[in-house]
Amino acid sequence: MRTAERTALVRDSALVWLASGVVGVSFGAIAVTGGLPVWVPVVMSLVVYAGSAQFSAVGVLLAGGGPVAAAATGLFLNARTVAYGLAVADILGRGRLARLLGAHLVTDETVAFALAQPDPARRRAAFWVSGVGLFVVWNLGVLAGALAGGALGDTGTYGLDAAFPAVLVALVLPVLRADAAVRRSALLGAGLALAVTPAVPAGVPVLVALAGLVLHGRGRAA
Repeated sequence: MRTAERTALVRDSALVWLASGVVGVSFGAIAVTGGLPVWVPVVMSLVVYAGSAQFSAVGVLLAGGGPVAAAATGLFLNARTVAYGLAVADILGRGRLARLLGAHLVTDETVAFALAQPDPARRRAAFWVSGVGLFVVWNLGVLAGALAGGALGDTGTYGLDAAFPAVLVALVLPVLRADAAVRRSALLGAGLALAVTPAVPAGVPVLVALAGLVLHGRGRAA
């Protein structure tokens, strides 16, 4: 891949990295101001590296739940990455080390950015560029937020929770416009998620939305 193409990928990924850093600061600050030591959000971000699962696990801990309950909640919410991993399996590479590291970098954002690329080479490059950058910036943001602690005040007043969803929508819009099968799948998944949201815990609607992939698979088979 040419240097100009890599530069373009870095430029396009920068918006996701920025959003990641902002939300990471929020997570670190929330965890520490809630009473957890600084090392907890920092180590969790390095080892677990899953935004929604981390927020949920910390919420359980701060509410008085034990580490087992927190871990179970995080694992349940992060189960969707199994489907993501299958979607990008051919992108990661064939070596064991590449697959191990790549699996750790699988997130909503990296998968969306990679699959939005027009050819296999760009998809592979996009995954690694966005994935490594996102991991680094997220962890730096978490560390900064944890060290800042209560100095930030109520992070919700800054609208930090809206940064990631807005960026993810911007990433998938080109694919939705270009592919009718993807649009139908997305609409089905969104409808199912909205329908179950009032009745299930946070994070579960995302798993339910994956049912839209069934429609996408049938459309491709036809």
